[in-house]
Amino acid sequence: MKRESAGLVQTQHYSIPDEVVLEHGESLFEITVAYESYGLLNAEKSNAVLVCHALSGDAHAAGWIKGEEKPGWWDIIIGPGKALDTDKYFVICSNVLGGCKGSTGPSSSNPLTGRPYGLDFPFITVKDMVRIQRKLVLHLGIDRLFAVVGGSFGGMQVLEWAVSYPDMVRLAVPIATSARSSPQQIAFNEVARRAITSDPDWQEGNYYDCSPPGRGLSLARMIGHITYLSDESMHQKFGRRLQDKSEYGFSLDSMDFQVESYLRYHGDAFVKRFDANSYLYITKAIDYFDLTREGEISLAEAFSGVKAKFLVISISSDWLFPAYQSKEIVDALIANDSDVRYCEIKSNYGHDAFLLESGQMNYLIGNFLARTTVGDVMIKDVVTVRQGASVEDAATVMMKEGVTHLPVLSADGRLEGIVTAWDVSRAVALKLSDLEEIMTRQVVTAEVVEPIERAAKRMNEHNISALPVIDDSCRVIGMITSDGVSRLVGFCK
Repeated sequence: MKRESAGLVQTQHYSIPDEVVLEHGESLFEITVAYESYGLLNAEKSNAVLVCHALSGDAHAAGWIKGEEKPGWWDIIIGPGKALDTDKYFVICSNVLGGCKGSTGPSSSNPLTGRPYGLDFPFITVKDMVRIQRKLVLHLGIDRLFAVVGGSFGGMQVLEWAVSYPDMVRLAVPIATSARSSPQQIAFNEVARRAITSDPDWQEGNYYDCSPPGRGLSLARMIGHITYLSDESMHQKFGRRLQDKSEYGFSLDSMDFQVESYLRYHGDAFVKRFDANSYLYITKAIDYFDLTREGEISLAEAFSGVKAKFLVISISSDWLFPAYQSKEIVDALIANDSDVRYCEIKSNYGHDAFLLESGQMNYLIGNFLARTTVGDVMIKDVVTVRQGASVEDAATVMMKEGVTHLPVLSADGRLEGIVTAWDVSRAVALKLSDLEEIMTRQVVTAEVVEPIERAAKRMNEHNISALPVIDDSCRVIGMITSDGVSRLVGFCK
């Protein structure tokens, strides 16, 4: 399939009307969430994929915003024909709480003062950020996400989603991340924060009416950027090549090497698009992230309640989030008999590989999401009717619950047949009152572990639009409909 762009997109905003009490105990009012979406939500709202961004990311994950020179930060995997195929999935990405690209953060106006929060903004955690994402997802009418995907700091959000809201996540893809920040990661974040707070222009965070701490923020970004690369990638990209000169300048003010020019360019560019206080707050939230609660529980215990299927991805040359941290996640999930797959991407790009390795990322994530089973998309709260009920009883249930298919169960809960809205209409026309006279006894069913493509094919072959999902005892445990699977498998009746 040809890979295409998600096209022109617009950032949207959702305002949370209620007070939100944060994990630390403080509260925020009038929170705004900036988000973008790509693709269409299917009728059953079962094809939603949430993308979580990294430290310097934002809601603009894919496609093009009019007037901007670059596509979204993860355009390599979001769009028609890509891993997050917008012909199949409804993809959502929001700017995190504490950010500076449309969501409420330190640079936002404090409703109590009318001025930017600055350091009056409360401390936030990854758990707080995920809670706000959940409010957005529920606002969009989605009660269960098909998948949550993210790399680095975004991967931490994926893990928090799976732990905090296990019933809302079918598939989880944490990439180049950790279940708790390591001392090395905390150390780099602290040096970056000190670079910002040591800038005289920082002014204890009250710089919004004057010059921002550009030198400090630029230096913080330069430090961070080094950790995103690898030694080999820097050798390949720069070596010891000089920048626009043939000899050393022999001056502390001279910029001799290409790598120096590269870092300064990215540091200066970052100042134009990111808020220094947001950098402080988000890196602090990353430092605080620890699913073991500072060792109070084991990582296996932290994952004991997860229900999602996992694809955990690490990067061979990543020294900021080395592979052993991903393997710790995998081992903890295995200890809980969770369904987990692990893959290490072979790349010289370092930590940034998840943003650059188009081929490997599309292959791994695309195949993982494509291995959808009936259990991943079925409706669990199935409306049924008991054997012996009347046509009027069935009609009343259908009208009240807004369903068109009713499995008929025996006294011990086994599937005995199924009636549809069309069956009930026919019974009314023929003046039939007994449900037994109209129900279909030879019911075509699905199993929870079978591939969704197989179930969709069966629906097509029998010209039906819903399948009860049964267990080994012939008890109904779910239902899938053509609306729920059509976008995922390209099947439409």
